[in-house]
Parts: sequence; structure tokens; C-alpha cells
Amino acid sequence: MKLNSTLLEIKCPEVEKKIRFFIKGYIEKFGFDGIVLGISGGVDSSVVAALACSAIGSNKVIGLCLPEEETYSLKQNKDAKIIADKFNIILKTHDLSKILQNFYNNLLVNNLNKRLKGNIKARTRMIFLYYYANKLNKLVCGTSDKSETMIGYFTKWGDGAADIAPIMSLYKTQVQKLALYLGIPEKIAFKPPSPNLWINQSAESELGLNYELIDLILYGLEHKMSINKISKDLKLELDDVKKIRDKWFWSEHKRKGPITINV
Repeated sequence: MKLNSTLLEIKCPEVEKKIRFFIKGYIEKFGFDGIVLGISGGVDSSVVAALACSAIGSNKVIGLCLPEEETYSLKQNKDAKIIADKFNIILKTHDLSKILQNFYNNLLVNNLNKRLKGNIKARTRMIFLYYYANKLNKLVCGTSDKSETMIGYFTKWGDGAADIAPIMSLYKTQVQKLALYLGIPEKIAFKPPSPNLWINQSAESELGLNYELIDLILYGLEHKMSINKISKDLKLELDDVKKIRDKWFWSEHKRKGPITINV
């Protein structure tokens, strides 16, 4: 097998149908009244919003837009509203700035680094999602894709916390293709991915590769290809492949619940 983009092709109608039935079936099985999800204006949350509305009806879907002053983007908020309007979702917006600042102040730590602050932001968003879910008897619907999950590009108990994760079996580039099929605007489908945990954060810049390559590396690793073969097929430096492999390996703890021991 040689790595190339055709390996990641998906049949969008079939994928959409499977995910729609999955969401609807889970909600009905456990007697919940709908779904709560964060809507950032990015491709992942947009796709999940579209699928949720298709599965259970937009009247049962609540989207939360949770900006804060450090990473606030008018464009980002506009994109979130575009998605909410397109799929007739109830969109609630909460500015987290004061809550976060109070949290930082009470930690009594000077010069809190951006990664620690970023994790606090992600977990604060999670608190809001679960507040609404508990209050309204709804499920929190996660928006993580397979690429981010495999390399640990999420906050444990933050954006990684959810009751269901409908697109976690799809690589980022597959989510982008599904987005176009679902009628999501191209400018949102191919917007540079960012968790928005600090200013000017760019997923691909941090990872050092674009998602077209990251997805193929992950596909190769998942199918037990050697890093040398992956490097050769994709014409990449071996160190680039090792970097993604190591992220996959060392982030395993983020993909699991608490471990224990039988005594």
C-alpha cells in the first residue's frame, strides 16, 4: 500500500446517514431532550451542528458561543452565527473574560503561561456546556475529529469532554469534505484550524505540517506502516513523521479515562 489522498476518500451520503442515526438513536435510547454543543465557527463544530440538526431537529439543539477577550475575534463570532442561522440553532453567547480573570487572580500565580491558561479556558467552556446540558436534560456533543484526537491536540476534561463524539472517527480532511456536502460555506470548511486558547494560535503552525500530511501519516501509523515507509511515500523528513508518531504515543493517556489496578 502506498500512501496517497485516495485512501481518505469517503462516501459523504453514507457517512452522514450513519452519524445521523447514531445521534438520534443515542438520544432516544437514554431519554434525553436534545444536544448542547460549542459552536466556534470552525469546521468541526459546524459539521457536528449540521448533523445534530439533521438527526433530531434544530429545535432540540443548543449552541454555545463562548468568547473571551484575549482571543476574541469578530469574524469567529460572525461565523458561529452564520452556522446557527443556517441550521436554525438556538445560539447562546457568554463572554468568559471576567470569569477567567477571576480564576487566574485566585490562583495567586504570577505570569501564568499560555498553555496553563489555555487549558483553564477549555475546561471553563466545558463547565458551561455541562451546565446547560444538566439544566435542560440534554447531552453534550463533542466536536473533536480523529486527527486531533490521535495526536492529543485537545485539553483533557476540556474540549475532550463530551457524552458523544459523532465525528471522532473522521480525519480533519474528511470532515472538511463532509462540510461541503452538508452545505457549510467553503470559507468555514477550510478556515485554518485553531483551538483559540491563545492569541493567533494556529494548529498547523504548532504541528509543523498541514492536515493533508498529518492525516496520511496517522493513517499509515494506524495501519502499522513503518515510519520509514511513511516518510518515503509522502516525501517527508523522517523527523516529521517521528514527531507525529510521538504525539500519538505520548497522548494515549488523554484518550482514556482514569486507569486503576485490580487488587
